[in-house]
Amino acid sequence: MALAEWQAVEEVRPYSISGKTGAELYESIGARGPEAGAGRVIAHTTFKLTWTRKYEPQGNACVITTNRPKLIITYTLPKPAAELPAAVKSSWQAFISGVQAHERVHGETIKEMVKEIEATSIGLTVADDPDCKKIRIELTRRLGEISGRQRQRGRDFDKIEMGDGGNIQQLILKLVNGP
Repeated sequence: MALAEWQAVEEVRPYSISGKTGAELYESIGARGPEAGAGRVIAHTTFKLTWTRKYEPQGNACVITTNRPKLIITYTLPKPAAELPAAVKSSWQAFISGVQAHERVHGETIKEMVKEIEATSIGLTVADDPDCKKIRIELTRRLGEISGRQRQRGRDFDKIEMGDGGNIQQLILKLVNGP
């Protein structure tokens, strides 16, 4: 069975921040950034994943014969509400480019997860399941494992990027200490 050709839809959802210096912009991010976990963050990547699946009884078994994902990835990123002074604009551009690149890595791990789910699901067969009930339980178990690995990859990546000397920490320091 062939894997379906699909394309993730990626969208950016900006949130407004204010300030005329790097420090003021970062302070505004702290006040207005998206909530994730215990507090506010600079940026956030979320996704909505739905599937079109066809479960077909074949003899006494059940087989997934169609398995098409629809994936929408949303990147929530800060955006200054007003024009920035030239020196700050350059500093901001370096900061937001680094943050966007970080979030795109999360987007790529989400796409990889969907491809793994697709590969695991298509053609999945469960014996002694003519009503196609056991297959759903087995699929849910497998998807939970795949999803768990993707979430752990994201946490591991963030720990490195946001840790002491990490890329995000460096971007923040350059923004806050810049013009």
